[in-house]
Amino acid sequence: MCGICGEVRFDGASPSVAAVSVMADVLAPRGPDSAGVMVRGNVGLGHRRLRILDLSDKSQQPMVDPDLGLSMVFNGCIYNFRELRGELEAKGYRFFSDGDTEVILKAWHAWGPDCVARFHGMFAFVIHERDTGRVVMARDRFGIKPLYLAEVSGAVRFASSLPAIVKAGGVDTSIDLDALHNYMTFHAVVPPPRTILKGVRKLPPATLRVYEADGRFSDRRYFDPSYLRRPEDAAVSREEWQERLLESLRLAVKRRMIADVPVGVLLSGGVDSSLIVGLLAEAGQTGLMSFSVGFEEANGEKGDEFVYSDLIAERFGTDHHKIFVPSADLMGALPGTISAMSEPMVSYDNVGFYLLSKEVSKHIKVVQSGQGADEVFGGYHWYPPLVGSNDVVADYGRAFRDRSHEVLKTQLESRWMAESDVSGELLRDHLLRSGAETPVDQALRLDSSVMLVDDPVKRVDNMTMAWGLEARVPFLDHELVELAARIPPEEKLRDGGKGILKDVARKVIPSEVIDRKKGYFPVPQLKYIAGPYLDMLRDTLSSSAARERGLFRQSYLDALIAAPSEHITPLQGSELWQAGLLEMWLQAHEV
Repeated sequence: MCGICGEVRFDGASPSVAAVSVMADVLAPRGPDSAGVMVRGNVGLGHRRLRILDLSDKSQQPMVDPDLGLSMVFNGCIYNFRELRGELEAKGYRFFSDGDTEVILKAWHAWGPDCVARFHGMFAFVIHERDTGRVVMARDRFGIKPLYLAEVSGAVRFASSLPAIVKAGGVDTSIDLDALHNYMTFHAVVPPPRTILKGVRKLPPATLRVYEADGRFSDRRYFDPSYLRRPEDAAVSREEWQERLLESLRLAVKRRMIADVPVGVLLSGGVDSSLIVGLLAEAGQTGLMSFSVGFEEANGEKGDEFVYSDLIAERFGTDHHKIFVPSADLMGALPGTISAMSEPMVSYDNVGFYLLSKEVSKHIKVVQSGQGADEVFGGYHWYPPLVGSNDVVADYGRAFRDRSHEVLKTQLESRWMAESDVSGELLRDHLLRSGAETPVDQALRLDSSVMLVDDPVKRVDNMTMAWGLEARVPFLDHELVELAARIPPEEKLRDGGKGILKDVARKVIPSEVIDRKKGYFPVPQLKYIAGPYLDMLRDTLSSSAARERGLFRQSYLDALIAAPSEHITPLQGSELWQAGLLEMWLQAHEV
């Protein structure tokens, strides 16, 4: 796990070592163990390393193979790199290191664009071909690892974070109106390739991009699971689906234990993270460290789920660490949390993951986490109403959107409004494309391939990597997701959602963790905004920078500040927090 950056020139000029170095410096928290910058031909590459596999300097990056004429930078982990290395050695390749970076390099030389389909893991990498001047960029199937891009005069820059690109200069930092519409509609999710800034884009997940030496490029999407029922699955019983799922989960968790350092678990006390702990214990893992975080109560809402995480920790004998965050500490952590965001994110648990990661990083460098299970196995409340829907776009939008296009017109100043309902059009394009059998399948596909990427996945990457901590997400193992897509949706929606996953969980973990109201990462102070939090948001939204920007109608802001608890989105988010967080993020990154 690392931070990568670079500049690719198409105009014959030399890449800017200064720009690459600036980006690498911004990425330092992602890779605190070592650094490297290299210029070769039309490409400059930068890297910050977190040592997880092959702790020696042999796997230092940027990595160069002079015999093959290839150089690269890579962020992530290829879990099956040893099996792939064996295949490559059988083809005659010889290795000088013991990690996964060199395997990617050789795999590209051996198999070309087909190599990405062989990788089990999370990754963003950039390869430069010395002899052709061609540059290859790739991102994993679910966008677990980020890759931001910006066109500058005669070149393209890339980095693991948006602020790194902005810091290097020369980028259009004006707000993208369509992205702002997405932000205000999808609780801060801005689907790729857009970001909130006009001049910065992101490579979509499951995409391989090849730049020619003259700047022309082509994209290839290499993963798009089918949500259609297969004829051969018609006779599969519930029990057989459960058996297949349990085996797939076991393999997904086992794959993510590969490391030359210890691996722990972020244990919320919910079904998903508890199941990971149970499966690791089942596999014979001993001395497992687990970590939980909790907050003060607010407005009668409890701020922790320690009763359940304690139960799991005791049952499976983990070395458990509980972090309780007083309200005063929460306030103090917000600036660091916002600074760590590559893009503005409104989920309250950003600060939770930020503080949890700070503590975890004092003990270990790698954790497994439960993100993705709700999107893959139907755990959210907006799925059941879609059963039998005759208008999936409207029905999904009613449950999921923070506000309609018409309502948004009354909240944003007119000059910041997109010309049309671009968010509704995005939903229509994704939901109605072929390959999904039912409205529920259409929604599950959208959430797992689009909404998931720029909310929970990005949140966990940003907050863990702010402290040099690698987070692995077994529920996004691509073979597991392909299996889940084949399972009939009614098996997922049973038992209040995630029915088949709960069936499997009952074979591994205590029923008390399963048979309870669905929990979230509660940070009630940020949901029921009052006292110093209200003062902070009022000051932010009335600052000279906010007034000059003028994103929101003053009447709307006045209403939010007068009664924050009366303006809650359908997904139980604070509208005041959504508006204030955006402005705080823009100011934190000097946009």
